[in-house]
Amino acid sequence: MDPLQSMGKMVLVLGLFLIIIGGLMMGAGKFLNFGRLPGDIYVQKGNFTFYFPVVSMILLSLLLTFLANIFFRR
Repeated sequence: MDPLQSMGKMVLVLGLFLIIIGGLMMGAGKFLNFGRLPGDIYVQKGNFTFYFPVVSMILLSLLLTFLANIFFRR
């Protein structure tokens, strides 16, 4: 198989995966409180706002690690 063709298929699959994940995240944002969990850092002083979703990113990392281990295990 041509390396360019296999790379094109990989990019296509990755793009479809990102579209599906993005759609799920947009839909889940309406029902879940993801991104506003206890432990996320939110500071607002005057016209300055700083937001750092520490706990949300840890949970997202754990979820993606779990899914990657399921799908890419050999």
